[in-house]
Amino acid sequence: MTDVGESVSNPPPIGKVSMRQRRSVQRRLDILRAAMGIFGRRGYQRGSLIEIAEVVGITHAGILHHFGSKDELLIEVLRYRDQADFEELDVDHLPEGLDLFAHLVRTARLNATRPGIVQSYAVLSAESVTDDHPAQEWFRARFAGLRVILADALRDVCAEHVVPAEEDIGAAASVIIGLMDGLQIQWLLDQEAVDLAYTTALGINAVLASLTGGAVAKVE
Repeated sequence: MTDVGESVSNPPPIGKVSMRQRRSVQRRLDILRAAMGIFGRRGYQRGSLIEIAEVVGITHAGILHHFGSKDELLIEVLRYRDQADFEELDVDHLPEGLDLFAHLVRTARLNATRPGIVQSYAVLSAESVTDDHPAQEWFRARFAGLRVILADALRDVCAEHVVPAEEDIGAAASVIIGLMDGLQIQWLLDQEAVDLAYTTALGINAVLASLTGGAVAKVE
């Protein structure tokens, strides 16, 4: 046990501790970015920690030191992707009402500049439907949460017009999610054929027009 007097008279060098912490944070980011690329290209099951470690320039054990397990790394990759959305769009929370749908179009426009992130999301979300996939609950919760957020925004948009049945609100929320995810896959396969932002706006505006009879302004 370290002597108390010794610890007071010889405190740990704060600067060195800070530098070590910064290196640790940067290493975690390097691992997350490498994992996102490999999981996006090869899927979670085929993408290995050894491959990720080689990209980062560390050992397999080094990744486990930072993340504990491959499953934990996967969940952190998904969280990192969502965090990147907020940082790159310079927002700290989701907007409401019609502004939310304009935000979705801005997200699609941003996604068109970062195919690697879009690819990792598309691959992992599709792969998550398989039995016992570690990200299955994460995606299930994500889609459930998105449906609630979109349904609330749709109610706000429709509040000054004819309010649709709840069944239609819920279905419209699911359509918008499916629209965005489906367009991303088409875009990944042929970026020249699909304008991600334009087609996303077109689809969302069609849903809004269907619910309100064209009474709301179009998002773009």
